[in-house]
Amino acid sequence: MTLVSETLLPRDGRQSDAALAIARGTRRLLRARRFSTVTELPLASGHRADIVALAEDGTILIIEIKSCIADFRADSKWPDYRIHCDRLYFAISVETPPEIMPDDAGLIIADEFGAEILREAPDHRLPSATRRAMLLRFAHAAAHRLHGLVDPEILSFGPV
Repeated sequence: MTLVSETLLPRDGRQSDAALAIARGTRRLLRARRFSTVTELPLASGHRADIVALAEDGTILIIEIKSCIADFRADSKWPDYRIHCDRLYFAISVETPPEIMPDDAGLIIADEFGAEILREAPDHRLPSATRRAMLLRFAHAAAHRLHGLVDPEILSFGPV
């Protein structure tokens, strides 16, 4: 299956087909809830967030995609994401057992067509300086990627 987004943006090879399907459905859900999203956003900690979502009021969500049990068990970086967002969620497929996901994060179940929130994430509001830094990081990444769509050669200059 080729997702529509793959015809517009090149795959970077980091995501499996299952992870891409979860991301697509999750982003559709977030869009329906009036969030804007970017994927693979580099954080100040050096890690990359799978999806960062921005609400009209400035609320920032990070959604960590787990495509299978092994993916979850192999990952130890996700607790670091809490310091970069107001709410942290995991997005999983129907094949991933929800009971293995941490109780102190929100939970989304998704496929390539859509998603549903099974558990809301606890709210832990960001300090204003961190929020500003994340908003700037989000804006720069989105603008850089949009520029790359109209001028693909600019992407060879590297990230902003």
